[in-house]
Amino acid sequence: MKAIVVGMGVQGLKRKKFLKKNFKYSVDPVKKSNFKTIEEVPINLYDSVYACIPDDKKLRIIKYALEKKKNVLVEKPLIGKNSEIKKIEKLAQKKKLFIYTAYNHRFEPALIEAKKIISKKTIGKIYSTRLFYGNGTSLLVKKSKWRDKKKGIITDLGSHLLDICLYIFDSPIKNLKLIQSNKFENKSPDHALLNLKVKKIIVNMEMSYTMWKNSFYLDVIGSKGSLHINSLCKWSNSKITIRKRKLPSGKPKEKTIIFKKGDPTWKIENKFFINKVKMKMKTNLKKDILINSSLNKLI
Repeated sequence: MKAIVVGMGVQGLKRKKFLKKNFKYSVDPVKKSNFKTIEEVPINLYDSVYACIPDDKKLRIIKYALEKKKNVLVEKPLIGKNSEIKKIEKLAQKKKLFIYTAYNHRFEPALIEAKKIISKKTIGKIYSTRLFYGNGTSLLVKKSKWRDKKKGIITDLGSHLLDICLYIFDSPIKNLKLIQSNKFENKSPDHALLNLKVKKIIVNMEMSYTMWKNSFYLDVIGSKGSLHINSLCKWSNSKITIRKRKLPSGKPKEKTIIFKKGDPTWKIENKFFINKVKMKMKTNLKKDILINSSLNKLI
């Protein structure tokens, strides 16, 4: 693979790091880079584009890349008009190119383990699920020219949480509702509560830029027990605890698995994308369209 990275912010620099020898050139109109625009890069110098750019620039860059017969990894979320997303999906399929929207938390060890446990029905029939994702980046978002606008955290962290639901339960999300939205320190929402259903399972989601210690929690309650995730590997050791229900009541038996600190997701995701390109995997943006539709209905 010969890849260019478009957008040399935090995400772009990470992508460059993990691309290693596959990285060829950088593109950014402001930051230090090899080229200012993607149009300046000779098309024979690359075959794939890593688009680490603001949301409102993504569809244009993807369309350009596809027209030049390039595969695309685009940072989440892929949002806009569903008709436009469907058009680029059709174009990619016609040209036999692969578009992948990067949701790196799919590769978190604890979430992978959680998916296995749920699919085996170890904790029985699922009753309810709670997700929390918080960090203290409200002032960093405020300084950004493009991040503190529109749906804010609902698009940013909310898209991650919706994707986690789709990944873990492998079923469409339904009845997504905005319960509460707050603008504590930002012009756009920096804290929100959402509610949805998946397979008749009630899911409550909370996200915050005003959580002064980076935090991630997942609680899944079932008829035979429950599972609980505390933290992501990028911040600290990540723990998943499985509890076996004691009938009719009482203290459950617990088993805890610890995944050591150190974020493996970027490296694994990069390999995933490269392998899918090599396999000439067919582009499928159904999940992106579902997430986009759900988010667009909220505000």
